[in-house]
Amino acid sequence: MSNFADMTETISLPLYGASTSEVRTILNATSAQYLLLNISGREVSITDDAVNRLISCADATHAGLVYSDYIKTTGPDSIIPAPLIDIQSGSLRDDFDFGALVLITRAGIDAYLAIPDLYESESGGFYQLRLAIQESLPIIRVPQPLYTITETDLRTSGQKQFDYVNPRNRNVQIEMERVLTQYLKRKGALITSGYGKKIDLLNEEFPVEASVIIPVRNRARTIADAVKSALEQQLEQEFNVIVVDNHSTDGTTQILSDLAETDSRLIHIIPERTDLGIGGCWNQAINDSRCGRFAVQLDSDDLYSSPQTLKKIIQKFHEGGYAMVIGSYRMCNFDLETLPPGIIDHREWTDENGPNNALRINGLGAPRAFYTPVIRSLQFPNVSYGEDYAVAIRIAGEYTIGRIFDELYLCRRWEGNSDAALSPEKVNANNLYKDSLRTAELERRIKCLKK
Repeated sequence: MSNFADMTETISLPLYGASTSEVRTILNATSAQYLLLNISGREVSITDDAVNRLISCADATHAGLVYSDYIKTTGPDSIIPAPLIDIQSGSLRDDFDFGALVLITRAGIDAYLAIPDLYESESGGFYQLRLAIQESLPIIRVPQPLYTITETDLRTSGQKQFDYVNPRNRNVQIEMERVLTQYLKRKGALITSGYGKKIDLLNEEFPVEASVIIPVRNRARTIADAVKSALEQQLEQEFNVIVVDNHSTDGTTQILSDLAETDSRLIHIIPERTDLGIGGCWNQAINDSRCGRFAVQLDSDDLYSSPQTLKKIIQKFHEGGYAMVIGSYRMCNFDLETLPPGIIDHREWTDENGPNNALRINGLGAPRAFYTPVIRSLQFPNVSYGEDYAVAIRIAGEYTIGRIFDELYLCRRWEGNSDAALSPEKVNANNLYKDSLRTAELERRIKCLKK
């Protein structure tokens, strides 16, 4: 470790939330070959070989930034491994987890300082720094815990996942959006206003105007409520409800059979295949000959806010020739009592910059509705996480999307939700998958915009 002592400067500063000027001041002031940054600002206990390992990795890979796994503690008897994930070109989330310690090389510092006219962000300084490095140099993860930190955020994954849409964080989110917009422009991946295609929605004939799509497996406690919420919709045109029952074993199938006997608008499908995820169930529904002009999402846990939800969505489609319409929802418990952060309306979306900002955030909202020919042409990936995000960012990169910022949907959080309390390994797997979707879409946009 002493071999690197004269070449390494160590700074502890909470750079998550730091300004452009603060980051630039730090980097301009150092003449060291390596800058070890404690970006958490909290006390970190490093292993004896931590600096050597980080620098050796940086030298071997010609990296601009190196980070590592770590250990977190929540008390004297609680030691929890905290493995991170590898970064990729589509890792554009401003909340990508680098842990508490990062090593910036001289090449990384110079790459950042060489970019002219950086947007003067009040809170996105570190985000700018790592995107600047990511643009031209490798960012490498050391898959070994090299330090320990005390964990202070003990919320479950289900509670943390909506931080980015909390209205209290709105100003910060605007800052992060501007940082990403500037980065995408440099990369040749920025979609400009007016780029998205509009659609002649009356170009084809359909058996009904709309189909509410409900994939379900083992939701005996909630499925009847969801189906009734859909069937109670008040729409002048004909509609149906397509439930894809993915081989339920808890009584869900019988509940649906009974409901289908009382209302012919309910189409109960049990797939022949047994390997379908949620995306595969969606494909089963949209490819069915009975699917309507518009395919509208309703999860088996949830409810529409009023009998007017479907009408508002269909009206929005026809107003703008949209390929996709997305509404707003309210977080609530099983008894429909509001939970923080309340209404999630994704007002970060704008017609001008929404398609670009979609690459920064982990979700676009609900309920989601699709013009059926477009979603049939794309098809959902056969997975049970991120299937909606995969098609949404693809549509955003080619078509126009309509937004409804009024509450249309009730998202019920209860102990049966699949994402209520995920393990760190599952959170990592989910984030890695969505980053891979962003990587593919980023490269597609760069290629298309060059033409």
